Amino acid sequence: MKVQPFHLAIPVSDLQKARKFYKEILGCGEGRSSDHWVDFNFFGHQLVIHYKPANETEKAHSNPVDGKDVPVPHFGVVLEWEVFQEFANLLRSKNIEFEIEPYIRFEGQVGEQATMFFKDPSGNALEFKAFKNKEQLFAK
Repeated sequence: MKVQPFHLAIPVSDLQKARKFYKEILGCGEGRSSDHWVDFNFFGHQLVIHYKPANETEKAHSNPVDGKDVPVPHFGVVLEWEVFQEFANLLRSKNIEFEIEPYIRFEGQVGEQATMFFKDPSGNALEFKAFKNKEQLFAK
């Protein structure tokens, strides 16, 4: 099945900070926008940031995976194996604070993958990963 671009709309509490993050830190091309939202080319997918005032009562949540606290919810992209380390190094050079530092999960097992987690300025958690063997993306 041919992969189609997904559309994801997320809340951000500061439109300008989020715009700068997605554009300058992650390198996403900007599309249409208004005073309350901005479209981005998020690695070939359509990501829309929508202004929403911060809600102090929303609590962060995580689930344990491979001995780490994985933020829930989160979203991201599966990169090529060779691109993952380059991207991680780029993020480090831009002083991104990782929730989970880049590392290899399930090493030597089915589904071996590189993964990293960090948050945007509004606290939205992102995961970028790469599979050693992309054919094992959905393997059990």
